[in-house]
Parts: sequence; structure tokens; C-alpha cells
Amino acid sequence: MSKILLFQTVHSTPRIHPRTVTSILSKPLIIPSVSKCYSPISPFHSISLPALKHHFHSPSFSFPSSFSTRAFDDSSSSIETQNEKEEKVVEQLEIEYPSGEMEYEKISGWKSFVVKLKMLIAFPWQRVRKGSVLTMKLRGQISDQLKSRFSSGLSLPQICENFVKAAYDPRISGVYLHIEPLNCGWGKVEEIRRHILNFKKSGKFIIAYIPACGEKEFYLACACEEIYAPPSAYFSLYGLTVQASFLGGVLEKIGIEPQVQRIGKYKSAGDQLTRKSMSEENCEMLTSLLDNIYGNWLDVVSSSKGKKREDVENFINEGVYEVEKLKEEGFITNIHYDDEVISMLKERLGVHKDKKLSMVDYKKYSKVRKWTLGLTGGKDLIAVIRATGSISRVRSPLSSPSSGIVAEQIIEKIRSVRESKRYKAVIIRIDSPGGDALASDLMWREIKLLAASKPVIASMGDVAASGGYYMAMAAQTIVAENLTLTGSIGVVTGKFNLGKLYEKIGFNKEVISRGRYAELLAAEQRPFRPDEAELFEKSAQNAYKQFRDKAAFSRSMPVEKMEEVAQGRVWAGKDAASRGLVDAIGGLSRAIAIAKHKIKIPQDRPVTLVELSRPSPTLPEVLSGIGSSIVGVDRTVKELLQDLTFSDGVQARMDGIMFQRLEGFPNATPLISLIKDYLSSL
Repeated sequence: MSKILLFQTVHSTPRIHPRTVTSILSKPLIIPSVSKCYSPISPFHSISLPALKHHFHSPSFSFPSSFSTRAFDDSSSSIETQNEKEEKVVEQLEIEYPSGEMEYEKISGWKSFVVKLKMLIAFPWQRVRKGSVLTMKLRGQISDQLKSRFSSGLSLPQICENFVKAAYDPRISGVYLHIEPLNCGWGKVEEIRRHILNFKKSGKFIIAYIPACGEKEFYLACACEEIYAPPSAYFSLYGLTVQASFLGGVLEKIGIEPQVQRIGKYKSAGDQLTRKSMSEENCEMLTSLLDNIYGNWLDVVSSSKGKKREDVENFINEGVYEVEKLKEEGFITNIHYDDEVISMLKERLGVHKDKKLSMVDYKKYSKVRKWTLGLTGGKDLIAVIRATGSISRVRSPLSSPSSGIVAEQIIEKIRSVRESKRYKAVIIRIDSPGGDALASDLMWREIKLLAASKPVIASMGDVAASGGYYMAMAAQTIVAENLTLTGSIGVVTGKFNLGKLYEKIGFNKEVISRGRYAELLAAEQRPFRPDEAELFEKSAQNAYKQFRDKAAFSRSMPVEKMEEVAQGRVWAGKDAASRGLVDAIGGLSRAIAIAKHKIKIPQDRPVTLVELSRPSPTLPEVLSGIGSSIVGVDRTVKELLQDLTFSDGVQARMDGIMFQRLEGFPNATPLISLIKDYLSSL
């Protein structure tokens, strides 16, 4: 494990990486405290801009008149290709920061005796038979949040913790992993895969069973020692696609004219409303992301199976779906039904064929406390604040207490940590495509103040883009997965001109106003006047400048360099790291390792993670969850009404349709889902 001295306070001494140069800005960088980014989240109503009238100023927090800035070596004498340069930058980051990889050490001696004693006195629901096999079914949606006792579904923190506990638990002989179609992003898949590899260091077996398998599922299975599938297994290893739908032609036919102002040539939010096809810039960005994800998949699979990358790619391009062919080529171990795999495990573990194999499932094993296994934390406390979902400023009555990122709740947690002397460092775990820009800015401010008092590490999940990146860039160090979607520094705003539609249906609306621009967004029955359009464009340009400049300051990067990587472009984690938007590649474990390094404690010393976002749902929330799971359309209407009623208008959000297709969320955009539900009912 590599160790290197890092600067402890980025607020006063910015990080300087190798292959960078230092420059001093001759003039003060003055950045307003509010950065606003826009995106038409609710396409059937006009988006107002009340937040443009208010600016958040604070005399107690100012930007320095000069500071060191980061720039990459662009010497014309270099004969390296751009890809080689990026690879070297990422490699240097791997050396600079501690890896956080698990170093398994078997518990022995008196510690082993203490663990056995704890197991004897454990509560009944924490007891596990010796020689048991941990079974986990990875299927459907995987949340980045901790789950309460009333919640159903899978939780990434609990999945990862189960792997750690099983590695040290003397009662667990191995893991039997059922992997079925997953509804999560590549960031979570990478995190789970890393924990599978770490578990294997314990010497215990881990076997995958895949009855239905796509690229994500096979990506996970390849980390296991053996892979089994039934004869009728469905394999869809045909490659990856990105799709985008466009409503421009539909809206044109019914008389709706979206008037969208977009700043940032790659900012594609709003394209689905205004365009009939994909823009060249959006196509370029999505192609790059797809190449990154598919290339990484080919590299991992070929490495895991001991094959050449081109051989794996050729095999996929043959369109193979037969299980027998996959076995012949060595992609799976053998063809067995589930009961046959269990019989095989019984034989390996010396269990008589007439006896039942002792198995413990994911839900029960999640109740086993780490304390029982001797995996206690140390005296040093690290706070973990989880921020998952769409960003809003206040919680609406239509949402549950644990839904989305509510700025006022996150700010309350941040302030409590800042004022407390208990916590040595803070990890902010972000999994968000963005949302309300004002809320994002208010959280940025609080995180920045927190980072001035103690180390703050941002850990990204599947996505931390636009408003999600806005939060992360306030931290001293940003950690992302290789395939995390991040960046999206750009703005989009707009309104609808419904004049032609009103004319078709015989509807009339009259507005009496005072003030030259009073009807800027109130008059949806007509298009912008020339002076209104000019004001609208200027406000969007100003919002983009604030976002970009604040990002440049936060990342200690010249504005010109930030402009090159901004423009609304979404980057994969690895590419973001090579361009200075991210500091290190890894998951939560690496964020913890970096936090340890910053507070100057040895990597092998345990710390106690204090989760400040542990859910505690009320009974109405539980009943609400049951009802919404029964009627999908009602849930969609609920989400749409929430956006319509409680949005501040200004949005810092990544394109929902792109997020939907790349990340695997079928209902990422409530409006699109509502349209689908409506059409299906006709």
C-alpha cells in the first residue's frame, strides 16, 4: 500500500499534481455566491426564474486574491498521444492517494476466543450455523442509501458490509451469489465487484449463478471463482447501446414551441423537447461515454477469463446466446440448475446428501453486527453523509422523508458535523444527477465551510453530475468510480410558447402587467419579444459563468482550462480524473483511506464510521411505499406534481434521458414515464 504525504488543508494550500504548472492570477477572482444552472425538468409548464432575483452573499467567506492553479502540460514538443497523457495522469493519481484495498488478516489467538464468545451470547437473529453458505440475490434496483427494517430491496452499503463480514466470519464457508438483471449504474457494479475481489483474499469460495445475464451481470460474475448457469439461461451479451428520444416533432404538430436557451455545447438537457434528432455534440459525448464503458467491460472480461481483448470482442460480435457455446469458450464454468449447484456445494463441504445445506440469506446476514465478529471501529470517528437522488431545496408534502436530496436537511447535518469536535473527517457520498441549482449552491457553501475546519472527501456513486458535481467540488478530495458519470457543468433554461395550441383548441389568455419584463415567463401564450429573448440569454450566460468560475476556483484550475472540460459535457470517472475534475478512482473504501491519511493515522488502524443519513421511516411512509409500489402510474403522477409544485425553477440537472439509458433506470424522467403510461392505457 503506497503512502505519500498530502497537503492537509486544501482551503489554504491547493493541491499540486505532477505534470502541472503553477500560475498566479494577477487579479482577484470574484465569483458571486450563487451559481444557477437550468434545465426544463417539467416540460409541460413554464419555468420561472425567481432565484435570478436573489444573490447569496456572505462577508465572512471570500475568495483569495491569488492562488495556485492547476494546468496540464500541453507542450507541443511532447510526442505522447492524448490518451497516453491521460493514462499517465490517472496512474499518478493512483500513486498519490492510498488505495484503500482490503488487506485480509485472519483473526487468531485471544481475539478468536473473544469472537467465539460473542457469537455464543449473540441475539438469536444474529446466530449463524458453522459451515453456512451466505447467499445473496443481486437483482433489480440497488440503493446507495442504508435501508431501514421496513424497507425492501437491496442496499449497496449492506451488500458491501456483508462481503466484509463474511470474509472474517468463521461460520461462513463461502458465498453463493445469484446474479439476475440489475437496475443500477456501472458505479455500483464496480463497487460490488471490488468487494467480491476483496472477499476472495480470505481464501473462501465465491460462486456465481446467472439464469439471466447481460453485460452488467456478467461483469460481476467474472469476479467470482466459478460461474454456473442453467441450460435455459438467457444471455444477452450483444454489446451496449445508448438511445435518446425526441419530442420536437410531436410538440410541433400539436402547436407547442419550446423556447430553450442552452449554454454549453454539450448540454443536451432540453434537446428531447426542441430537437428531432441528436446533435453532433451530444452524439460525440455519448459515443465517448459508450466507448469508455464498453472498452472497460472488454478489458475486465478478457483479463478475468485470460483471453485477448480482440477475441472477446469477436466472440460478442458473433451474437452468441447458446449456453453451451459460452461453456466451450470458457466464459462459464459449467451448466447446472440451482439445485445441482447446491448439491455440488454440499459435496464440497462434506454435507451428507440427505441433509440440508446450511444457508443464510442477505436479509438475515445483514442483521449480524460487525461487533460480533470482532470488527470494531477505533476511537477516531469519520462522519458519512449520504446524498442520493434529485436535489431540492425543501421537502414537499408529496415526498417521503427519505426521498431525494433535501438541501435544508443536508445542511443541518453538515452544520452539526462542523460544530462537533467528535468527528476527525467527513465523507460525503453523492449519487445524484442534480436538481435545484439554488439548493446545490447552498450545500456547496456549507461543504466549503466544513472543509475549512476538517478534511472532507467526496465519494461518487453511479452519477454525480451537474448539481451533484456542484456539491462534490466543494470537498478537498473527490473520489469517483472508473465509470461514474460526472461533470455536466452547463446551463439550460426555457419556457413553452403555447400560442398555437391555444388557438387550435379555442383557448384564450389575457395578461395585465406592470414592468417591462413582468411577462417574461408568465405569458406562455406568446413567444419572447426580442428584448425579452436578449435578457433571457444574458441571464443564462451569467448563470453558466458563475457555475464554471466557481468550479474553476474549487478545483484550483484556470478558468480557461475549466472551460475546456465544462460546456455541459458529461465525463466518465477515469476521463474526469485525467482532466482534473476528479482526484482519485475508487469507492467508499478509498475515500476512507484518504480520510485516514489526511488526519494522519495509520492505514491499518480501524476507524468508526458514523452514518448521519440512517433512514427511520414513519408508518405513513411505509404504507405510502406499499401503495406506490402497487400502482406505478400514481407514483409517476406524484413525482411529476412534486416537480411542478415545489421546483424553484432553476435546475442544475443532467439530461434525464441520457441518464436513463446509460444507467439503466427505466423511469428516470417522470414526464416521459407519464406519457408512456397514458399511451399504454389508450
